[in-house]
Amino acid sequence: MFSRTATMKYTKSFSDSGDEIKRLADELDRAEAVVIGAGSGLSTSAGFTYTGERLRRYFGDFIDKYGFRDMYSGGFYPFKTPEEHWAYWSRYIYINRYTAAPKPVYDDLLKMVQDKDYFVLTTNVDHQFQKAGFDKERLFYTQGDYGLWQCSVPCCDRTYDNEDTVRKMVKAQGFDIEENGSLYLKAGTKPRAEIPSELVPLCPVCGRPVTMNLRVDSTFVEDEGWRRAARRYEEFIGRVKGRRTLYLELGAGMNTPGIVKFSFWRMTAANPQAVYVCINYGEARAPREIADRSICINGDIGEVLKCAQYI
Repeated sequence: MFSRTATMKYTKSFSDSGDEIKRLADELDRAEAVVIGAGSGLSTSAGFTYTGERLRRYFGDFIDKYGFRDMYSGGFYPFKTPEEHWAYWSRYIYINRYTAAPKPVYDDLLKMVQDKDYFVLTTNVDHQFQKAGFDKERLFYTQGDYGLWQCSVPCCDRTYDNEDTVRKMVKAQGFDIEENGSLYLKAGTKPRAEIPSELVPLCPVCGRPVTMNLRVDSTFVEDEGWRRAARRYEEFIGRVKGRRTLYLELGAGMNTPGIVKFSFWRMTAANPQAVYVCINYGEARAPREIADRSICINGDIGEVLKCAQYI
């Protein structure tokens, strides 16, 4: 319905968005239900950057050897051995899944909705909603979880928690883990860009290699936990039909627009009581059909939420 529809893009700067932020605060206060749709822009605002200083700090040896310019590139690189592959991925998993976000954006969001009837639909796989204290029964991670492995075939629809093994992997490379969960290297030392062969993970059912439980192709495993979360989301959406609902889209781009963006547009259009909010730096837009019930803010999500709390 919306893939070819005309949209209105909002280019007003954050400093000139006071009226829209005030509307956001007012509509949040009046809302009977809030559906949060989150994309990568939310975690970027929270400090989970995949380039720059953070990339150099944790992957300097891989940058020097392979010339990676971002973490994603390394994630798809055809390493020659599984020991090197999992050396890279264990660091990647640990810093993006088992450490808290550098900035309190998720915490601020929780403060704004914790007393509301809310549900979270997200394409993010870093689990930061749950780490911030969101009710895990109100979360649906549609695209997987950095904290889960699955069989690479797959031979079954099971997934496996990887935290204990990932911790062993990063320690085997020479990293220490601080009390706050951060990784660090002792001064003057360099990490080992491989793990011991005995730590290479295999499927406990068939013995084949495991892979990340991420939706990158048709082998993605939707395990029982994924299916339960999908049912809870569907039930929530059915329950709030016709109620004064705020569809709050945060940092969801056009990579997979059918999951959050288009579905939020469609549900807002179908419910005269609904309001659509889009906060996205450089990509704030809404269809003309619901423009009068849309709030679009072109700015950093963390800054917008912080301002909205104090209006």
